[in-house]
Amino acid sequence: MSHHIVQADNLNHTYSDGTMGIKNISFKITHGESVALVGANGAGKSTLLLHLNGCLMSTKGEIRIGDFPLNKTNLKSVRRSVGMVFQEPDDQLFMPTVFDDVAFGPISLGLPETEVETKVLNALETVGAVHLKDRQPYKLSGGEKRAVAIATTLATSPDILVLDEPTSNLDPVSRRRLIELLKTFEHTKIIATHDLDMALDVCERTIVMHNGEITADRPTQDVFNDDALLARSGLERPLRMQAICTIPFINTKTG
Repeated sequence: MSHHIVQADNLNHTYSDGTMGIKNISFKITHGESVALVGANGAGKSTLLLHLNGCLMSTKGEIRIGDFPLNKTNLKSVRRSVGMVFQEPDDQLFMPTVFDDVAFGPISLGLPETEVETKVLNALETVGAVHLKDRQPYKLSGGEKRAVAIATTLATSPDILVLDEPTSNLDPVSRRRLIELLKTFEHTKIIATHDLDMALDVCERTIVMHNGEITADRPTQDVFNDDALLARSGLERPLRMQAICTIPFINTKTG
């Protein structure tokens, strides 16, 4: 299943103003892996993600999706393999109804109407949002928008899921529901996140970025046990791995 593999070789990107976004990035992610991409703000996570489906093209180096390099010639087929869920759901939801939004991808692929409807309903069912199909996207809650944004990606049957901050701005119930959903996906998953507890739940491997470079690529538990690495990267341990400090109760009543 080589089409599920993502490989970067010496990837570099410099923005037009001369700012270095990422530098000398190399990794290989194989079929079915769930990989977290973590780092402080400005570490280069989003820049890297935008290279994985050709939203950005590298200044130097190469991305390979399966057996093929990501270039202008292969861009259309790569985007069929790599499903991108952006940080802001509103960047993906622009049609009059939820059904129309989820149908947009399959229609763009030229699928027949009956197959489009099947894919839309299956994708919405997967994320628990069939009941929203006739709703207007701008009237949805943050958690509902996130679920529908994921459904728009699933409807195109990608081999690889790329998610940018999927739990941001979610209430606790919506966040837990999304984590449980992500754990059921058999896709190769690459998830950029500040939610380190979610990374611990979903991803067996973690890549740490700092100043546009990869500073660690290890099993998730090993990364989050390395306090020196986390400190250098502007990170802390996931909350549930931090020591709990209890404050003694002081009775100020005098009787």
